[in-house]
Amino acid sequence: MTQHPTQTPQFFLTAPSPCPYIDGQFERKVFTHLVGEKARELNDLLTQGGFRRSQNIAYRPACETCRACVSVRILAGEFKLTRSMRRVVKRNEDLIGVVRDAEPSTEQYALFRSYLDARHRRGGMSDMTVLDYAMMVEDTHVDTKVVEYRRRGPDTFITGKGEGELIAVALTDRMSDGLSMVYSYYNPDMEDRSLGTFMILDHVARARTAGLPHVYLGYWVNGSRKMNYKIRFLPQEHLGPKGWDRYEVQD
Repeated sequence: MTQHPTQTPQFFLTAPSPCPYIDGQFERKVFTHLVGEKARELNDLLTQGGFRRSQNIAYRPACETCRACVSVRILAGEFKLTRSMRRVVKRNEDLIGVVRDAEPSTEQYALFRSYLDARHRRGGMSDMTVLDYAMMVEDTHVDTKVVEYRRRGPDTFITGKGEGELIAVALTDRMSDGLSMVYSYYNPDMEDRSLGTFMILDHVARARTAGLPHVYLGYWVNGSRKMNYKIRFLPQEHLGPKGWDRYEVQD
């Protein structure tokens, strides 16, 4: 009689719903739960296979007639700053990111709420309460951290901490082969800082320092304006039918 291990993940399929990226399309997702002592190992394998994490759920698109969502990861060791990226780093050299445990705070939620109200008022997360936010941050069975960005303090060299108001936050998973940026948000009144770009650049630097080869950015949809920023970070790889392939910029 065949014995099946009790920790073998079970996968489920969602019902069709309107696609948030392509008008007229419907999306479906396949998902499983990330729980138990094997959650970290499973998260590694699934992320490398194109899944994303949301709380204790790993999911990926499973649309019947569309394959537009493409998983993207930056090759941190080979990454080179462009001229405009150097300007972003220079513009934010007064900021420092402090890595904390995955614990929510009222200060984080206030910034998160301001970001949603300014940037994603009609999005699927627009009605998230403080409890919903807390679950997003702390409902994890993998190695998740919160990176808080504040202005550098006078003692930064000694303590490695910033001071003053919270300016940006990144919720990040550390895996065996890289960092996965689960969600990030920032002060919407500081558009001139390009904080979204800055946080990605900071994660590339952190991955390189830690000897990790990749930074996972989630999905890119060709033609989606709000996702175009992801293909600016080169070199990078895209997940295709035969595995991860180096992405070449189209002329």
